[in-house]
Amino acid sequence: MLASHQALTAYRAVGTGNAVASAPPEQLTRMLLDGACERIARAKGHLQRGQVAERGAQTGAAIAIVDELRASLRHEVAPALCANLDALYDYVQRLLLRAGVEQRVAPLDEATHLLGEIQLAWEAVTTLGAPEQAVP
Repeated sequence: MLASHQALTAYRAVGTGNAVASAPPEQLTRMLLDGACERIARAKGHLQRGQVAERGAQTGAAIAIVDELRASLRHEVAPALCANLDALYDYVQRLLLRAGVEQRVAPLDEATHLLGEIQLAWEAVTTLGAPEQAVP
């Protein structure tokens, strides 16, 4: 989970608004995942239109959000799960970088798919309860 200050800083950096200040930690994680996917979708559109600077800005924002997700992992709660998620988040960040270098959509699509799978798992965990012990 994210410390309130970390999440607030991340969201202000990518322009998501004031709703973050009062959101519980599990909602902040959902918002980060949604925000990353949204930025990737925007980056894909910019890439398809040949808007390099805009694509770079959106990709950079997505990478920053994923970095916040990585920083929020609670290794002391679930070391093995956190190690796996950290590796997955690292891979997603490398996909985002590769999309820019190669000017291809496929890495963006793969990153979106992987984050979507994490979103589904996070929803299941928080729906079942005990989000204070969950690891995003």
